[in-house]
Amino acid sequence: MGTVNRAVFLDRDGVINKDHGYVHQVDDFEYIEGVFDACLSLKQMGYKLVVVTNQSGIARGMYSEDQFHSLTEWMDWNFADKGVDLDGIYYCPHHAEKGIGEYKVDCDCRKPKPGMLNDAAKFLKLDLSHSVMVGDKADDMLAAKAAGVPTRILVCSGKDIADDSEATVVLDSIVDVPAFLMSLK
Repeated sequence: MGTVNRAVFLDRDGVINKDHGYVHQVDDFEYIEGVFDACLSLKQMGYKLVVVTNQSGIARGMYSEDQFHSLTEWMDWNFADKGVDLDGIYYCPHHAEKGIGEYKVDCDCRKPKPGMLNDAAKFLKLDLSHSVMVGDKADDMLAAKAAGVPTRILVCSGKDIADDSEATVVLDSIVDVPAFLMSLK
């Protein structure tokens, strides 16, 4: 029997880094404590790691795609320096109402729609039925549900969040995710 190609999908702001609102500069990027160790554990458990992030700040003209890519490259190197290779980074630069120019699009990639997860699944040949979503908003849970991801983990990351029925479980932060997934075996 072959191994299942499965992933943990990670929202960025509120999961990997503290959500200070439209984070687009290295100086404002503050990692959630323990994120590297947690991600290393997930990789050792056989999961691919895929970042899926809405970036409506691009659509709103608050920062450019180039600025987003520079920050993302820096983040990716930080993970690599800690021995964690991210398998994919997907982002949505659109917003149907608040977007400017070419970014004012009702796309299929902006969460709660499942486009980014589906694209990653196609490209990385993932089995979504064995994958996991870690997010800090209802939209993350809804996108995962729409993509057929059964394990949906809502993390508080220091914020009070409304309980969301689409989540499988609510945990304090990404640090708690590896132990929770081990408990499912």
